[in-house]
This record gives sequence, C-alpha cells and structure tokens, in this order.
Amino acid sequence: MTEAGHHHRASLKQKNKPFKSKHASKGSLKEAAKGRIQRESPKASPGSHTAAQLRINRRNNAKQAQIKKRQSLISATRIFSGPDGAPRIVAVIPLTEDVKALDVTAKLAQAIDGTLEDDAVSGLQKLRADRFKTSVQFIPLPYRQVYAALDACKVADYVIFVLSPNVEVDKWGDTLLRTLQAQGLPEVVTVVSSDEPMDTKEKSGVMKSLLSFIQYFVPSQTRVYDMHHGADTLNTVRAICEGKPSDVRWREDRSWILGERVQWSDGTLGVTGVVRGTYLSANRLIHIPNFGDYQIAKIVSAPLPRQSKSGQVNGMDVEPQLLAEPDESSADSLVSSNDPDDMANEQTWPTEEEMQGASNGLGHDAIPDAKVGTTPKVVRKVPKGTSEYQAAWILDDDDKDDEGGDNEDGDGGEVEMEEAEEMVDLVPDDTEMETEVGKSVAFEDLDDDEEARQLQSWRDRKREEEDDAQFPDEIDTPLDVPARTRFQRYRGLRSFRTSPWDPYENLPRDYARIFQFEDFKRTERAVHRRAEEEGGVPSGTRVTVYLKDVPAEAAQMVPGRPYTIFSLLQHEHKKTVLNFTVQRNTEYDGSVRSKDPLILCVGPRRLRVNPIYSQHTRGGGKGANNVHKFERYLRHGVTDVATIYGPVVYGKQPCSLLRETEDPQAPELVAMGSFLHPDTTRVVAKRIVLTGHPFKIHKRTATIRYMFFNSDDIAYFKPIQLHTKYGRSGHIKESLGTHGYYKAHFDGPISQMDTVCMSLYKRVYPKWSEVWQEGERKLVRDDDAMEE
Repeated sequence: MTEAGHHHRASLKQKNKPFKSKHASKGSLKEAAKGRIQRESPKASPGSHTAAQLRINRRNNAKQAQIKKRQSLISATRIFSGPDGAPRIVAVIPLTEDVKALDVTAKLAQAIDGTLEDDAVSGLQKLRADRFKTSVQFIPLPYRQVYAALDACKVADYVIFVLSPNVEVDKWGDTLLRTLQAQGLPEVVTVVSSDEPMDTKEKSGVMKSLLSFIQYFVPSQTRVYDMHHGADTLNTVRAICEGKPSDVRWREDRSWILGERVQWSDGTLGVTGVVRGTYLSANRLIHIPNFGDYQIAKIVSAPLPRQSKSGQVNGMDVEPQLLAEPDESSADSLVSSNDPDDMANEQTWPTEEEMQGASNGLGHDAIPDAKVGTTPKVVRKVPKGTSEYQAAWILDDDDKDDEGGDNEDGDGGEVEMEEAEEMVDLVPDDTEMETEVGKSVAFEDLDDDEEARQLQSWRDRKREEEDDAQFPDEIDTPLDVPARTRFQRYRGLRSFRTSPWDPYENLPRDYARIFQFEDFKRTERAVHRRAEEEGGVPSGTRVTVYLKDVPAEAAQMVPGRPYTIFSLLQHEHKKTVLNFTVQRNTEYDGSVRSKDPLILCVGPRRLRVNPIYSQHTRGGGKGANNVHKFERYLRHGVTDVATIYGPVVYGKQPCSLLRETEDPQAPELVAMGSFLHPDTTRVVAKRIVLTGHPFKIHKRTATIRYMFFNSDDIAYFKPIQLHTKYGRSGHIKESLGTHGYYKAHFDGPISQMDTVCMSLYKRVYPKWSEVWQEGERKLVRDDDAMEE
C-alpha cells in the first residue's frame, strides 16, 4: 500500500443556501415552515416599524390604565371635595390604657394649624383641612369600649389604631382586633403615641416591633407613624385626607348615617347627618343598633349655614326642604314573621276526659276507656292526616329534650300553654311566669345546694367535651326508663347520606312563623336591581331622617359612643332560617356547645342567638338528601355550619360570635365566619349511638347484652340495622330471656373485643333570636349548665 491511496475526510464542509424560487407556492412555504409562526421581536432595530408600533401600544395602554385609575380615585373621593363636601369619618381607637384618642386628634390638628370643633352632645370632633381641600370628622373613642369601637368602624372611612411604646396590647386589645378583622376593616392607619418622646436608641427597635404586631392583623400596613415626630404627624393627616378609603364589602349596597344631632318627640325620632354609601330610599327600613328596625316618616334636607366673605350667614341655604317620603304601595312593612293559624293547620288529640264523655250513650260503638297512663294529659298538636306511627316522631312545642336529666341538646325549653296554666296556681301572685303570651321573667335566686350543683355541672363541661370527642355520640341506655320511651323521637336510617328525609315532616311551631324563598339567588338579584332603579337621596347629602314609632330610649346620645343608623335592603326584616359557616377562634379555650347563648354580629346587626352546629358538607353541597350531622360542640380546626332563626341576610357577609363575660365591655370572641345560605330544608340530624357487648360469639352470630334491658325494647328496635366499630353490619334476630339479651347475625365473624352499635337520629331545631341590647344581660339556666 502506498501513501498516495490515503485520503483524509474534510472536517468542515461548506453548505450553500438552497435556491429559493421567486414564485414559491403557498403550500410549499407552509410545508417549509412546518407549523412555525414568525414572531416579531420587540428588540428589533429602532428604525423598524414593528418595534415602534409596539412601543406606541405599550405607552397607550399605560396611559389608559393611568387615566382609569385617576378617574376611579376622583369618583371615590368626589363626595369629600368642595366646601359642601362630606367629611371623612375617622375612628380613633386606643389599644392600650396609657394612650388617649383626644391627644392624637389634637396633634393631628396641630400639624396643619387647624382648629378642632368639639361637639359635646355627640362627642364628635370636626377638623377643616383647607390645605387638602377637605374636612375630617373624628370619632375619639375611650379605652375598653368594644361595642362603640365596632359601631365606629362600621361607618368610618379610616380607622387610626393608637399604640403605646411602653405598654403591650393586652388580651382585650387582641380580641378587639380579631373581632374587627372578622367584621371587616376600613382603611387602617397606625400611630404610636406617648406622653414623652421615645429614646433615640430604642426607637428603631420599638417601631419595628409595633409594625410586626399590627401586620399580623392588617397585613397591608407598611409603617407606623410617631406622633412626636412632625413629619410623621403631617404624613398621617395626608394619608387620611388624600387617600382613597378602601371598600368594606358588606356595606357596599346600603347607606348609613353617622348621627350628629338626635331629636325625639311623640315617638318620632329625627337623626341628622350625612348620607354615606349608596342612595337612601324612604321606602326601606332603618336599623338602629341595639334597638331594631323602624320605618321612615320623611327625609328632610339639613344644610349647614354658609358664611359669606363678609362674615354674614346666608339664610337662603339654611331652609330645610322635603327630599323624600315613603310610598305606601312599595314601602316595607315591619312584619317580620308569620302568624300561624293553629285551627287551619293542626288538630288536637282527644284527652282522656273527652274520650270518657264520648262513650256515654253510644251503645256498642262506644270507645272503651283508656288504660291509666296511656293517654297524655296535655293537649298534643299534630298536622292533619298524621298517622299513629308518624305521631310517634312529633316534636312538642316546648322543645324539651326527651333524654332525661342529661339534656344533651341543652334545651332550655319553653312551657306549653296547657302546662303553664297548671303551674300558675302553684306560684305566688308576685312571681311572673314566661309563657307564649308573657313578656318578662322575674329572676329568683337559687338555694345554695342547687347553685353548687349547677356550678359543678358547668365546670364538668370540659370533661363532657373530652368524653364526646373520645366516644362520639355514645350514650348509655337508662335502667329505670324503657328505651322505646326514652328514645321515641329518634329513628333509624339505613344510610345517613342517602336515606330520604322529608324536610317538611312534623315541623315545629317556629317554622310556621318564618318566610321561605322559592329561589333566594333570584330574589337577591331582583332586590339589588330594584334598589339601583329606585334611587333616592344621593350620598354626600346632609339630611334629617325622621323615623316612626321609636322608643325614647333610642334617642340617647352618649359621648364616646357613635350614634349610627343603617338602611336595610328589601325583605331584610323578614325572619327565616340562616346558616353560617364558622370556625372557632384559635385563642378561645372555653367550651362551645350547641344552643349556648351567644351574640351574633353580622352586617349592621347584633343578635342574641342560640345556634346549633352541624357538619359542613365537603364542597358546600347539600348531598343526596340534605341531611347533615348535628355537632354537640364547636371544635378547633373544623369548619361547621351554625343555624339560627334570624332576619334575612344578603351576600357573603362576615359574621362573628361573641360570648358575654362578667365585664360587659370585654366579651370573648368565640368564632368567626361568613353567611352561607337561608336553606329552610336543611335537616340537622342529631345522632345517638347505643352500644352493646358481645357476650357469646359463634362465627357470624353473637349474643349481645347491655344495649337493652327488656324484651319489649328489643322488639321495638328490631328493624334497625346494627354495626360494629370494626366495620361489620348486622341485624337483630330474636330476643333471649327477659333481661335484654338478644341474638344478632352479622355479615362476617366478629371479635370479642368489638363493640356492637345502633345509630338513632332525630331532627333538631335552633331557638328564636332577638335583638341584642347593650347593657341588658339575661340569665339562661339549663339542666346541666348555668349560662350568664
């Protein structure tokens, strides 16, 4: 082989661009592109037309967004501008004992060389900020006035939280912040105030600590202003005079007034103030916190006297004018509940005397005398067409728990009219009894033994809650009362989630009083649409609203407590079944039991309620049969549904549940949540579990004891399915002996360590709610708890 035959392969090979025909077809070009789309690069050369066009588009979009943002700011602050503009309402809330709201307002006025106009009647302070072409109306609140702070934040555009550099926020301040957070806060400004300026070396650390604290409750806060620093004080005034107030969701569709003057005469209450929010309609009702809902008689203008440059008052602008009057054809009425017709909807079972009287003179067709003890002595009302079997599940009007002395539902129980008439003869003449027609209850001190028993029962609630968590719904069958009598209101369900349950079966008397919506969402949309079309007095107008049939107590203005009124939407006065999704406050350690008396804060209202809790179905749906398990206790980390009777609520309004304490201004925050829906067909079913012990076992058959204690009870509950804690299911075959033993057959072998269970269910209902009044405290006594 010679070297001439060897050849090296070239490492680089030139490839020339293939020739492209000038007349290439669209199909060939599409095939060559293989689906790729040419993208115009924004980084093209400055001289290219594409880059210039993209730059113009970006500038145009930014300009349009800027104009839109500026217009929204102008529209939101339009009512504050001008000499006749509405003042910005600012609530000043001290969170510690060593700071005062009046000191903060004085320093803010000093920062702009302004003068505070104090109103001794209402306790409000007005500051004219000519430098910012607006005015500010301060609500200075004293320390430890929780309900005044809640009402002030409901009507305020801004809230100033005053912190101290020397004293930490205590439990009361922490609870107030959590409650305000649950209620919905307006725009927040945080300041720190003290008698003496802070030390320069310690100031930085203190300000960082206070900012970290307030950001836990209001994450939007970026700084804390020092009232001893001139620039910070001026920036605080600028923040409340030039900023845009944030919207509070629940009050967007209603109007409200912060009362500056209140006058009362012969049941007519006049409240003077500036209309805020949406249009104020004379056809809608007005809610006064702590006193209820009232109708509008008329709305009259109340302009402030205007001074000319020469100092003379122009009287032409002072004359009030009639702005609106209610239309009788479309004005809302004060009817909040229906009046049930007992004669049309219900019938009564004959008493023993009536049956004996009917047997006289009827010959062979006479009804035989009833055995002693088999006929009830009180009148029992049932719906028409109710069979004898259905009558066994009827709930009496008194809503007494049938489970003996334990009273697991915590029902206080209202007394039947027939029973009340029998009890009247047993009490002294000077003692008042509460009946369906009664108005008040005279409180009587219990003796020392009874008081000690109820106190011990109250302290045992923690142990009862722990036992219920460990053995949910399990109760012991009593020895002295037959189980068929003790649990006669309960029924068995083959499947809790799918077994049908008629939601209109044997409803209590309160269900005849409430209102039900055929389609609540459609009604809500129609109400908002009519409110927009109807109009009324525009926001920013200073008016005097005259209300009809208002008690004299509602006309008292207390300095330090803002006087507020709110307009209601159509139908918001009607009572129905309300369901709220609630979750327990993580900082509350007490026991929260169903039907415990609480204060419900929702929207402008505060109600005294006894809610019942039930499981919240995953996804918020109704399930196959709209049956939901009753919860005896509201537990940590679990979202439950609280059900009450109350006035209609629209939208996802936030709510909070408070519990009264010995200090009327220091309630405990129990839970918080939001409104779910007014579903009257939601069935809240309470479950009890009867347990038995497998005495003898032979494969899939076992002898069970300790579940019942007589053969009649076994025959009564024989159709109900059994289950075990290890997952077996079975049924009762036959009774053995006379001591409550029975033979049961299961779908598989069971263990000696297993427990046989029988689940029984009954529907439970809440109690009627009422308006909560500050300063009014009621004692509620149950069989196993003493509530205050």
